[in-house]
Amino acid sequence: MRPLSKPLDILVIAPHQDDAEISVGGTILKSLAQGLRVGIIDLTTGEPTPHGTDELRARETARATEILGVSWRHQLGLPNRKLEASLEARHRLASVFRMTRPKILLAPYWEDSHPDHVSASQLVDAARFWAKLSRSDLLGESFHPPRIFYYWSIHLRIHPQPAFVVDISDVIDRKMDAIRCYESQVITGRSTTHPTGLDDIRDRARYWGWSIERGYGEPFASREEIRIDQLTDLL
Repeated sequence: MRPLSKPLDILVIAPHQDDAEISVGGTILKSLAQGLRVGIIDLTTGEPTPHGTDELRARETARATEILGVSWRHQLGLPNRKLEASLEARHRLASVFRMTRPKILLAPYWEDSHPDHVSASQLVDAARFWAKLSRSDLLGESFHPPRIFYYWSIHLRIHPQPAFVVDISDVIDRKMDAIRCYESQVITGRSTTHPTGLDDIRDRARYWGWSIERGYGEPFASREEIRIDQLTDLL
């Protein structure tokens, strides 16, 4: 991996291919429309799954990436179903942070019933710290991503309090189009009776939109305080 000529504004860390689209696809689309540089690092291929293959998932990811309009997406190649916040994985992800130098990390929420998502959250936290180390064998120059926010996944029916919710009303249809690209995961072998899995994803976005008096939204958590320069930023 070579260092980017221009740093990313936002880097989404996805445990599996399709997690970025499902969890923060709307935020990605809005950010790109605002002229921000957004990248995605998929930690694993997500395979094996009942109806997928590595080749099929790669094609699905390419189509979804094209719909999102993301120009930088990288596969880290860590093991699906066995993802761990190991020293080797930490080294590889910290090197990605140093080579892309994002201002904001979007990582999985730390509580989830899927072990890979829990490990991914722990891995991002550890790699963020490691990325700033000097006198190391990591790629690139020392760098500490300034902000990290955590997105919700779909495996645990809990309702934590988000720090903020992004209004994605104007891009909800494109978000769903990107998710549909993962046919092997969200359509094949799934119930066609309403509400379907796709209905569930859209309805959750509708709920979070309702919570902020908008059409659709995506929630984020933060362990750190969030600065605003003036109260009108909240209007």
